[in-house]
Amino acid sequence: MENYTVFMVEDSEWYGEMLKHYLSLNPEFNIQLFNCGNDFLAEINKAPDILILDYSLPDANGTELYDKFREIHPHIPVIIISGQEDVSTAVALLKLGVRDYIVKNETTKELLWNAVHKITEHQNLKKEVETLKHELGNKYDFANFIKGNSEAIKKIFTLISKAIPTNINVSITGETGTGKELVAKAIHYNSDRKKKPFVAVNMAAIPHELIESELFGHEKGAFTGAIALKKGKFEEANGGTICLDEIGELDLSIQSKLLRVLQERELTRVGGNERIKLDVRLIVATHKNLAEEVKKGNFREDLYYRIMGLPIALPPLHERGNDILLLTKFFLDGFCKENKIESLTISPAAKEKIMTYNYPGNIRELKAVIELAVVMCNGKEIMADDIIFKSPRDKNEMLATEKTLKEYNIQIIQYYLNNHDSNVVKVADKLDIGKSTIYKMIQNNEVKVS
Repeated sequence: MENYTVFMVEDSEWYGEMLKHYLSLNPEFNIQLFNCGNDFLAEINKAPDILILDYSLPDANGTELYDKFREIHPHIPVIIISGQEDVSTAVALLKLGVRDYIVKNETTKELLWNAVHKITEHQNLKKEVETLKHELGNKYDFANFIKGNSEAIKKIFTLISKAIPTNINVSITGETGTGKELVAKAIHYNSDRKKKPFVAVNMAAIPHELIESELFGHEKGAFTGAIALKKGKFEEANGGTICLDEIGELDLSIQSKLLRVLQERELTRVGGNERIKLDVRLIVATHKNLAEEVKKGNFREDLYYRIMGLPIALPPLHERGNDILLLTKFFLDGFCKENKIESLTISPAAKEKIMTYNYPGNIRELKAVIELAVVMCNGKEIMADDIIFKSPRDKNEMLATEKTLKEYNIQIIQYYLNNHDSNVVKVADKLDIGKSTIYKMIQNNEVKVS
């Protein structure tokens, strides 16, 4: 339980004791009462969590006391209580930084209770945010978070280290499931921007007609359905980092608008005229070879050179050797701890099976395989039979239950979205269906994208 020290300066001994008793009903509050300004001045160097100050004291001027306290403790919130309902005085004090001004009457103790609790709730929230930021920084300490000792992953560590101290754009390439977004987060949360937003956007999961609005925002009335002003992802990321995943799926028309925003470091919302300055670090990710896309005419050459910055190519899991076993133990221990399961070991035969598989789904697939193995395990050791890899014939298991053709279509499309990182363009190409069909299903909540 968090305890708060509250200094209260009140010349009426009876009134001060009454307020002290009332606030002390909350055991978190430790109230220290001063009956005159001079007693308070003798302790002014001590730092309470909150100061409650009677504005009209017989031996001191309320404004002077407040000014002296603020010189020493500029960030400690102050509540003024007064017997005078003087609006001009209240306004002046609030402009000076007083948190609240409460007039002495029959509602004073309730108003004071609410004011003090509002301050402590705000302070609790600030502490929680700082704690989360600290934990987040530790979480993305990449040397601990990205597991591996292989030469391939050591090269990635070196590149991440080079990316962290500067604002250079970063382009991350690699197969689906290799951890592109995790690398982007590791860069952001170890950089000077770590206390600012990290905004990730999957370009392949956004319908073409909504991309400009999603990235750059829109003004109220900019188009049918724009019932309010909407900030885009770039504005949300201002001061921090934006990660554009599957950048290779952007249409050429949007590529030109993105290039202009990156060049000018400012944007204009759809339907607006205001130019909004940007301070955003750009990280892009893709499974495509953008240089080849430039040659094919699918990607602008000038945008390509603008976004490439520091390239980081993530290796597929099957090229990382014993990192597979390191990741296996990491996922095994994490799943057991999360589900309060006694620690398990892995048999030599199971390890061999794990090491000889190709992992087309990379790290994401390995994690799913190990979590399933824990569930399937009957003893304290995971055996080879507990290691179950998905194969093409597994897809036929959907026929075990009778469904409508529409339900089968939804299941198939959801399966492909899950296995192709929600890349609508790629799924549409593999299933030989229109992108609009999938976008419509997403809008109707028939399928979901991550």
